[in-house]
Amino acid sequence: MPTIEIMPSILAADMGNLEAGIRLCEQSGADQIHVDVMDGVFVPNISMGPAAVAMANRVTDLPLDVHLMLLRPQEHIEAFAKAGSDTILIHIEADCDVEDTLKKIRELGCKAGITVNPPTPVDAIFNCLEDGLVDEVLVMSVNPGFGGQSYIADAEAKVAEVRRRYPDMLIAIDGGIDLETVEPAAAHGANLFVAGTSLFKAPDMKIAIAQMRKTAEQAYETQL
Repeated sequence: MPTIEIMPSILAADMGNLEAGIRLCEQSGADQIHVDVMDGVFVPNISMGPAAVAMANRVTDLPLDVHLMLLRPQEHIEAFAKAGSDTILIHIEADCDVEDTLKKIRELGCKAGITVNPPTPVDAIFNCLEDGLVDEVLVMSVNPGFGGQSYIADAEAKVAEVRRRYPDMLIAIDGGIDLETVEPAAAHGANLFVAGTSLFKAPDMKIAIAQMRKTAEQAYETQL
């Protein structure tokens, strides 16, 4: 089965001490660091840029999963690749030639990911997957732009459909993921779990990650 991985979103970390937050994730057993990048146009918020990715790349050896919530990601992928991104994810809803942008991400030496928002039918991404341009699918289980939102259970059907069609695909889910919601998400076929608020607000992140991983592994087996 695909490996279960827990990816803390540093959007939920203390922005005044982001380096310490990243080190905490690594010490707590995280598998990757998820970096949410927002432009204030595609989503109603502004967050980190390439400098934050470069800093993260300096302080941790964990892979950096960089989620570009940008209207025109094609104008910024080179900067994020140079900053040290391992995976760069763009949105199917972005204002760009999606397939061309995915190809360029790989040409820059990164894994390429495609993201689908809650209102968008999951079949919108299938052409990209059929053409073999995607290393990771990210299904949003909240409307992107802010942390701490409630989980949208409709995302589970999208995850299940991608898993059914592409059994070996890396499938991430992002939004409202905690110890309760990770279970149905995994049972529907997600194997990568982006969690922000639930991990950074936990009394002990190491325990929280371990519990989330165990719950996800057990639930994932039930859908096989």
